[in-house]
Amino acid sequence: MRFADHDPLNRNRFPIDEWALIETEFGVADMGRTETLFAVGNGYLGLRGNVEEGRDGHMHGTFVNGFHETWPIRHAEEAFGFARVGQTIVNAPDAKVIRLYVDDEPLVLTIAEILAYERRLDFRLGSLQRSIEWRTPSGKRVLITSRRMASFTDRHLALIDYEVEMLDADAAITISSQILNRQDGRDEYRSGVSEAPAGFDPRKAEQFIDRVMQPRVKRAEGSRYMLGYQTTNSGMTIAVGAEHSITTENDYSESGSIGDDLAKHIYRVHARQGKPIRITKTISYHTARTVPARELADRSDRTLDRAAELGVAEIFAQQRAWLDDFWARSDVQITDQPELQQATRWNLFQLAQATARTDGDGVAAKGVSGSGYGGHYFWDSEVYVLPFLSYTAPIVARNVLRFRQRMLDAARARAMELNQLGALFPWRTINGQESSAYYAAGTAQYHIDADISYALCQYVAATGDVDFLARGAIDILVETARMWEDLGFWRSTNADDVFHIHGVTGPDEYTTVVNDNLYTNVMARFNLASAASAVDNLQVNDPLAYHKMVARLGVTPAEVASWRRAAAHMHIPYDEQLGIHPQDSAFLQKELWDLENTPEDRRPLLLHYHPLVIYRFQVLKQADVVLALYLQGDRFTTEMKRADFEYYDPLTTGDSTLSAVVQSIMAAEVGYHELAIRYFRSALYVDLADLHHNASDGVHVASTGGVWSALVSGFGGFRDHNGVFTFDPRLPDEWTELVFRITLRGTRLRVTLHPQSIEFTVEVGDEARVRVRGAEVLVTAEGGPVAVPLEGQGPRLYGAPTMRDVTGSRRADGTYLTASIPTLSLDVDEEETAIPVD
Repeated sequence: MRFADHDPLNRNRFPIDEWALIETEFGVADMGRTETLFAVGNGYLGLRGNVEEGRDGHMHGTFVNGFHETWPIRHAEEAFGFARVGQTIVNAPDAKVIRLYVDDEPLVLTIAEILAYERRLDFRLGSLQRSIEWRTPSGKRVLITSRRMASFTDRHLALIDYEVEMLDADAAITISSQILNRQDGRDEYRSGVSEAPAGFDPRKAEQFIDRVMQPRVKRAEGSRYMLGYQTTNSGMTIAVGAEHSITTENDYSESGSIGDDLAKHIYRVHARQGKPIRITKTISYHTARTVPARELADRSDRTLDRAAELGVAEIFAQQRAWLDDFWARSDVQITDQPELQQATRWNLFQLAQATARTDGDGVAAKGVSGSGYGGHYFWDSEVYVLPFLSYTAPIVARNVLRFRQRMLDAARARAMELNQLGALFPWRTINGQESSAYYAAGTAQYHIDADISYALCQYVAATGDVDFLARGAIDILVETARMWEDLGFWRSTNADDVFHIHGVTGPDEYTTVVNDNLYTNVMARFNLASAASAVDNLQVNDPLAYHKMVARLGVTPAEVASWRRAAAHMHIPYDEQLGIHPQDSAFLQKELWDLENTPEDRRPLLLHYHPLVIYRFQVLKQADVVLALYLQGDRFTTEMKRADFEYYDPLTTGDSTLSAVVQSIMAAEVGYHELAIRYFRSALYVDLADLHHNASDGVHVASTGGVWSALVSGFGGFRDHNGVFTFDPRLPDEWTELVFRITLRGTRLRVTLHPQSIEFTVEVGDEARVRVRGAEVLVTAEGGPVAVPLEGQGPRLYGAPTMRDVTGSRRADGTYLTASIPTLSLDVDEEETAIPVD
């Protein structure tokens, strides 16, 4: 696990500001990281933090959620049911580009003499602002300021303000504003800054060889330019429009040109000292699966027309108003911890940028900040992001769940292909089809069915939106329950019937295709029981919707009873000898991987060891059993949780960014308060400090959602099992106050946690009922704040579980648990083992 025990940021370069991420020095070595950190987006459209001048960059990127190309997956050895169609997000035409020439000298930041520099991502304004003072080769000083945003109020709209002022001399200035199709074209102005050569990394997106976007629209009218394309294989369409205006007292002329992959609007200005030149560039993106590009161009025109009517000031004012409301619903305050406060708000702001205007699409693993993982949607959304949305932005949560609902037909087809009844959602996808070429760590993760069902039930419990189920979302519960009942099988043990699930992979991708994975069985049990309860409740509370559902799905009372029986008899592995829950039926038979003595240069393991080597050991990529303890905590005793945590924590590499937040939550619950803070900080800075060395590929969105859960559920002690909202806080010793908001069935509560008390205040709505350590608390708007005294913050255990706590224990068969490392690969020269990359 990569820990960030101390402030990992260079505060001379990145000073602390609780409401902004600020950079005071331009860096070349980490451009990929800062392009991600300073990206702007709204869930639909994302602009990476590339410099406007468009030459320097690690990965120039503009991404639209769900806009992708498909390609045939070629397996080295074929088998029935393997994924056939790969899907990869497309780098949309880049409208950020504004090239600057002063006396025909181009501004190239990597080689320019920069006298002053500041870049600021403002969490309240929702904009990226930059200020540069440049001394040209001839000695003239130029001030360049800019700001850009992706609108939260109009998801198709982006805006760039770009201002140039000569400070001490006159000059001839040329400003070339462009739309450039980087996906297929070649940027002739590239400075040579590129990603360092690297070996195999499955986290990166696939690269295209053939042309992806076929030109369909090419139009220039005055200062407005429009380019439209259709992807070669997926058939998706996109239109990109840009409108320009100039404000200056200087004399100028303007011209333009347009081609298939490049549109330019050029201003030539006789710039006088102290007379600024301001260019406003309004940008519109529209995409569709079937609509012709020419119609999308018309929509883009309307977006640009609306923006012109509103004006720049009003567009930014609406952005600020939207974010004022977002922070009123979502802010988490850590009093007197400015460093942690800044990082927390950056993570929460990334959640807004990844989810706010998904409007019926999914939440990609990198949001719209980069191309990592090909722009795919995983189970990350339901387990890590949906809790934040369900309790702070329920409309967005509903939209994300509706996206899964629309995938249901494809999930049914996939289940049939794998000889199962019901529906099987793809582990990774954009268009609803499974696109994981490695089934063992991909398709076999059947738990995604239960994860989606869990998120749906959590949303309904949080909001009271049973109408969503009645209107068709209940189909998700029914079809996933059918899959589990069909997948599992019955065995009789000592005259008791037991339900088993074999041949699946849990969240831990370092252990694949196993029998009775604990996480899968526990979540499938929840899925089956919840489906049965939902059908019964619908029959009682909405008979018309129930009869429609029966007609639609053919559900019978006997079938519902069989789900409930399977849930009641689900096999939950438990080892009496060790006093823990085995991760799966064979997990404890393996050798322990000695992580404590594994060199850091061999992390993450998946980049240095063949999967078969990893699969033979007790070693985890991410929390598996521990995640089950969190999500289904009401089904485990306090003693079980501590024993399981102490066993699995030393075996968990943290190679996945999904892990630290869950380990933080459970460490806090069982009492390892110092360890909980360490895991929390690691999650908090995973991108800001690039702890996993791949922040250049985009924001780890699931981790940002997990940061919220670590604060609210870990330190705040909030749980929501079966619609009962409980608190058992674990405030860290060095924190004086933690404040957060949750919305429970329309009532927004402000929760203020102190070392000796927890206080609830209704901010919006009428009332809410919660429990604090078993005692029921009613909070009303009329009654005012309610404070509940606390006797401490739970158990306090010091240190952390280690391999020494695990090794030497006896298995049930009497053999000892021993730890080792597969050392052969450590002695082989790196160059000999490197995997060639085309």
